Amino acid sequence: MMLTHEWNVTVPEATAIQKSLRDQILLTPLPKRVETIAGADISFNRFSSDFEAGMFVLSYPDLEPIEQTLTRLTVDFPYVPGYLSFREVPALAACYEKLRHKPDVIMMDGQGIAHPRRLGVGAHLGLAIDASVFGCAKSRLYGEGEEPGDEPGSFSIVRDPKDGASIGAYVRTKARTKPVIISPGHKITLEESIALTLSCVRGYRLPEPTRRTHDLVNAFRRGEIAEG
Repeated sequence: MMLTHEWNVTVPEATAIQKSLRDQILLTPLPKRVETIAGADISFNRFSSDFEAGMFVLSYPDLEPIEQTLTRLTVDFPYVPGYLSFREVPALAACYEKLRHKPDVIMMDGQGIAHPRRLGVGAHLGLAIDASVFGCAKSRLYGEGEEPGDEPGSFSIVRDPKDGASIGAYVRTKARTKPVIISPGHKITLEESIALTLSCVRGYRLPEPTRRTHDLVNAFRRGEIAEG
């Protein structure tokens, strides 16, 4: 069932919502074999309320394009680290609703449960649309861990400093580049999130679903392509 809570709330109200939702997160194995995977990303200025969002669906494992959706939305929630999902999820959910081909799993440019209250944008999105989602972030928001080995495919666990729980992983996708931060969001395990990430690398630091969606959304923001 999709979430129905309000999105334009105060930060204390947002904190309460995050704490109430974290127990609904399911870190369970994917319910079916993955045949399609989507990237999801947002483009915005932190001082603006206007968002460009996109999803790019690819076949899996060959990663051929299937469908893309874009939307532009204005939100009122302020830019506050740790609460970005209240700005981003409504636009991403709108993109998801437009898709004719709902993907088996979504790779979100952002955090899953590697978050102080275990509810990063990937986890919140998964709950909002009742879908399998994991986070693939460019930098760490929360957690502790050693960097992995230098060789591509290496990974190391990121743990919650409060209780030592595994909440994500540093994953080296390319030699001589910084690792990405992978964390499950909803209806997927950490192990599956890591494996999917590595299987979607095609010579770049960012896996293809988020890399292609990032390029798509930025082109949309520049006015090079139309909403759809």
